[in-house]
Amino acid sequence: MKITSLEPARCLPVPDAGFGALRTERGNLPLESVDVTAGISGLIAGVEVTQGFRNPFDVTLEATYVFPLPDRAAVTGFRMEADDRVVEGVLKERGQARADYDQALREGRRAAIAEEDRPDVFTIRVGNILPGERVSVRLTMSQPLPYEDGAATFRFPLVVAPRYIPGSPIDGAPAGDGVAPDTDAVPDASRISPPVLLPGFPNPVRLSLTASVDAAGLELRELASSLHVVEEQGHTVRLRPDERLDRDFILRMSFEASTSLQLDRGAEGPGTFALTVVPPALEGTRTPRDLVLLLDRSGSMGGWKMVAARRAAARIVDTLTPRDRFAVLTFDSVVEQAFEGLVEASDRNRFRAVEHLARVDARGGTELLEPLRQATALLGAGTERERVVVLVTDGQVGNEDQILEQAGGPLSAMRVHTVGIDRAVNAGFLGRLAGLGAGRCELVESEDRLDAAMEQIHRRIGAPLVTDLSIKGLEVEPGTVTHLGSIFPGVPLRVYGRYREGSSLTVRGMAAGMPWEEQIAGVAVDNPALRAVWARAHLRELEDRYAMGEHDLESQIVRTSLEHGVLCRFTAYVAIDTRQVTDGGPEHRVIQPVEPPSGWEPPQATPLMGGFAGQAVMAAPAGFGRMRTPAPGFDTSNMDQGLIAGGTGEAFGGPPPPPPRMPAMPGIPGRMPPPPSGTPGGRPGGGRGRLPQHPRPGHPLDSVRPQLVAELDRLKAMPVPDLLFLADLGSRLAALAAYLGGEPRLEALARELEAAEQPGADARALHDRAVEVLTALTDGTAPGSGGSQGPSGSPGPGGSPGPGGRRGPFWKRT
Repeated sequence: MKITSLEPARCLPVPDAGFGALRTERGNLPLESVDVTAGISGLIAGVEVTQGFRNPFDVTLEATYVFPLPDRAAVTGFRMEADDRVVEGVLKERGQARADYDQALREGRRAAIAEEDRPDVFTIRVGNILPGERVSVRLTMSQPLPYEDGAATFRFPLVVAPRYIPGSPIDGAPAGDGVAPDTDAVPDASRISPPVLLPGFPNPVRLSLTASVDAAGLELRELASSLHVVEEQGHTVRLRPDERLDRDFILRMSFEASTSLQLDRGAEGPGTFALTVVPPALEGTRTPRDLVLLLDRSGSMGGWKMVAARRAAARIVDTLTPRDRFAVLTFDSVVEQAFEGLVEASDRNRFRAVEHLARVDARGGTELLEPLRQATALLGAGTERERVVVLVTDGQVGNEDQILEQAGGPLSAMRVHTVGIDRAVNAGFLGRLAGLGAGRCELVESEDRLDAAMEQIHRRIGAPLVTDLSIKGLEVEPGTVTHLGSIFPGVPLRVYGRYREGSSLTVRGMAAGMPWEEQIAGVAVDNPALRAVWARAHLRELEDRYAMGEHDLESQIVRTSLEHGVLCRFTAYVAIDTRQVTDGGPEHRVIQPVEPPSGWEPPQATPLMGGFAGQAVMAAPAGFGRMRTPAPGFDTSNMDQGLIAGGTGEAFGGPPPPPPRMPAMPGIPGRMPPPPSGTPGGRPGGGRGRLPQHPRPGHPLDSVRPQLVAELDRLKAMPVPDLLFLADLGSRLAALAAYLGGEPRLEALARELEAAEQPGADARALHDRAVEVLTALTDGTAPGSGGSQGPSGSPGPGGSPGPGGRRGPFWKRT
């Protein structure tokens, strides 16, 4: 590994800041500040998020930031401010927005684009930031607040936690700039995997958060922040200075909600209604249940999360009666059952289940699809018993759409409850799963909250108070009413929809086997936030149906998003300055690294093995924000959830998978799919594996040709050669050569590219030399010819129609 000396006067070590942390006069990361301002009124919050970027380099910059937002938030506005100029964003179809953004950069104009990649994961890119210049972007949104047991909760996520990426790497250009390779299970993995800062890195971002609370005429009894220290002034809370973006901000507000029907007629056309029904004073009827409990024991569940998950799972087992049957499945890379099939919930079997849970510890990767399949198979169909699935997990997976597509249908015929345990939980996905089966999603963010949360879980897992809900009285727009679900103890029913006529409605259902109904008179309001919240909830349901296979919904999703001005995965906000500020596109690109999530176990150092030690070390060049890539196929089975210079690994055993493609600095160790149970060299849950075998002699380049094609694509797409990129390319090519057991042309090119780190290096000459050699090695393969496949066989890159006239995946369109 090449080590470059730094002048001590230019880069001073920061005391007690962790290995490798440096301070420079100008800094080395583009994101300077995040400011969150929330105005909470009743059960809706209006939020503005302002992100401040600064270019610390001597060349023009494009900065990329992958960040979370509340999963039910409706983003309705986007603004860019720079050099005393204010540019309002325009919502467009996603491919068109990207094309406009790219063209603006080529023409030397400032531009910014905001895209949604998951219900709670977003990406902002800001391009052509001049040297030393500051640019701010502002998102405006409205979000509904969940209300349970007399308290509303304002949850604002602050970090995208690393997610497990299953599947095999796919060919073609990457969908994004993240560190994980796109796979057949997660075709946009590179869009949701920002690099992670090493623990101990100096706080790189200034965070401020203010929330003002108006209980809408009700008595506000208490304000309580769960994970942060706050300063209170009346009904306003402010985050303490110097907090890091490493966990969710959670504020609970105690007041009494009431049954209500709000009617917003709007300017013209149909109106929007928001219905809240407080649970009636009834007892739920307990029918015999078949319950399958799924407990996530993957590596990301280590530490306090595993302790909390075991206790929560044991508490769920305690809710069962001898009339019930149940099964307990624990899973990581493999699935283990406490019993064979469903068993009676006798005292003995419940004791055996708790004993089994007590022995569970964190290990391996989060392979969630298979345990869900096994759960639905165990529960079967046609039984008169209530069929219940309970999932206890942090939800940190990237293949949400694949899970919905392959398991969503069977799960929608059952009651699904999810228990999310994390300080940066994947609440969006867990809420989507629970919504499929008219169940509940309960979140546990700390050990302090565990007992209260388990009491709620105990009540919710029991029978709901009212089922088979319907509404009558309003003349509603067909297909616009959000999912009705069921009414659970302590949890008001929340429903949104569009209507033409009416001033009241009746809610009907079944309670304790008897008909139940409640009439609610409407109150006229003028609240644009209601329209935005309805549109976001409606779009979420349409997107979930799209993920489950209804691809003909795309035009309806785009039309709804644009008509109501609410961002979704098929649209994007783009802000483009009319003034030219430079001669072309950005000369340098940086993806902002994110914080390691609070509460995740720290990395555990392990010795590097064999001849791969040199290539397996990853380092983050100052100011580049990306990771060097480990050797292809490098075995990570003994990494056990370590952060290795920015990547999070989840351990699993067995022979390694094929080498990942590496065009966009991918390669989080431990993020490849596990071997099948029982394969040589592996043991369930992450035993020590073996070093990879070299490819068979005779066709050495065939196994890495997709990587070389992708590297060539990246080189040809660069508007201006980048020395840091070329230096990293050299390290990746050296790793490929080592994987092949020695390849003279790759080794020679890697040595030539080492010059990129020397003063006076000729970037253009090195770039052209790399293009020449890689073109020869790939036999002239055309860039982008790999044509990756997305879910359901849709073509990967670009937006051109595929077989049957289908367009490519929306996350790759240009």
